[in-house]
Amino acid sequence: MSQVREVKENKTTKKYSISRQISRYMVFIAFAAILVSFIFNAVFITGFSVIRRENVLAKAYNVLSATSKTGELYEDDYNNEFETLCSNENLQVLICDASGNVLRSSQGSNSMMIRQLYNSMLSRDEDNRVLVKSSSDYSILKLKDPQFESEFLVLWGTLPDSNLILIRSGLGSIKQSMHFTARVLLAAGVIAVLLAWVVSIFLSQRVTEPVVRLTKISKQMTELDFNAKYVPGRKPNEIDDLGIHMNELSETLEKTIQELVQANNDLQRDLDLREENEKMRREFSSSVSHELKTPLALIMGYAEGLSDAVADDNAEDRKYYCDVIVDEAEKMNRIVKELLDLSHLEYGEKILSLERFDVTEIIEGVIKSNSILTDKNGITVSFIHNGSAYVWSDPFFTEQVITNYFSNAIHYCEYEKKIEVKITERETDYRISVFNSGNPIPEESIPHLWEKFYKVDKARTREYGGSGIGLSIVKAIMDDLHKECGVINHTNGVEFYFDLDKSNKNI
Repeated sequence: MSQVREVKENKTTKKYSISRQISRYMVFIAFAAILVSFIFNAVFITGFSVIRRENVLAKAYNVLSATSKTGELYEDDYNNEFETLCSNENLQVLICDASGNVLRSSQGSNSMMIRQLYNSMLSRDEDNRVLVKSSSDYSILKLKDPQFESEFLVLWGTLPDSNLILIRSGLGSIKQSMHFTARVLLAAGVIAVLLAWVVSIFLSQRVTEPVVRLTKISKQMTELDFNAKYVPGRKPNEIDDLGIHMNELSETLEKTIQELVQANNDLQRDLDLREENEKMRREFSSSVSHELKTPLALIMGYAEGLSDAVADDNAEDRKYYCDVIVDEAEKMNRIVKELLDLSHLEYGEKILSLERFDVTEIIEGVIKSNSILTDKNGITVSFIHNGSAYVWSDPFFTEQVITNYFSNAIHYCEYEKKIEVKITERETDYRISVFNSGNPIPEESIPHLWEKFYKVDKARTREYGGSGIGLSIVKAIMDDLHKECGVINHTNGVEFYFDLDKSNKNI
């Protein structure tokens, strides 16, 4: 049954094959072109030729009329020009006076032309006489001579000197030319149709050969065989482009199938990732508990000491106990506040308020507010900038980023005890960087710096009260601003940076 169906499909394919369609189209185009030429020749060429002859008669009349005014028309010196005018345009001209005396003629026998002149003037035979054009000086008629079965285009009228004029041009040559052209077109049409048929067979085979190859390749692709590839010809065309795209499609399908197989394996991996995420959640909870456990233990310890009247006898000791409790409570409050800020930023609950402001003023304010710490630690701070730097950003969160960078720089500043804050103007934005002298960050720690609760030096971080959340907040803020932040190790220290969009001062 399938074989019978395949045979029927092959017959249908051959019946409507591209090669046969191309042959039909080319033969049809050739036939249509010949048919249009016949119609044009029969309908338009004759009309155009008659109109042209009318213009020639009118022009000849104007020339002879002009010469009659000067009297040159009837002089012997005008013979050559008169004969040239008649021979160039194949005209027969007769000029006579009112009595019928011939004053000038382009041929020896004038009797027939005189008869035709009077026939043009006086005849009312509508069958053999058609008025083509008329003016005050002349009329142009289309006359048929029944005796000789010929047609003429005749202009008759009066010259400015009142003499009669007849200008005649035969139309037989036009019809003969049209008939000859028709025969030539017929012969050319037959040859053109035969050539179109032969050439179409050759061209269709050339055109359809790559299509047949593409058909075979596509059939192999339906059987998931992607090894067959289309090879373009030496002169690539649209079909070769299709073949190249078929190759790309084959590669894409093969790759997609491999990806589907891989996706099945990834499903199991996703289950493993879910378990890993649960583990990370537990680790996060553990980290938060650990961060809060130490200040809670200190608060409880010193509070119990006060409760047990350990420092009742010494006011200074009581103040120390209270200071420790307040200090640790502030640390817990700071950790909770930073966690809340980070959570709001990560989940988009805090909307940034973009404003135009001078970031130079913000930086100067941060440096000034931290001057007690920098002076206490003997740190030299330099601020490198070129004056005002107007940016589009959130002033509050921008100050928070700068404060976090500057606080880290103070706590990790060593050796030369130098902090350098710099604003670098670029094409569309400003880069703000904070450098502190000291030990570089270990390379393996750099990718983890922006993670929550990650600390390069845990002992030292605890020493100055750091929570390990500051840089995570910086990363969340910059992600919301869609700007870049990062860190660069130098031989003598570390540089943290972030970018802000530039704002035109005149806006």
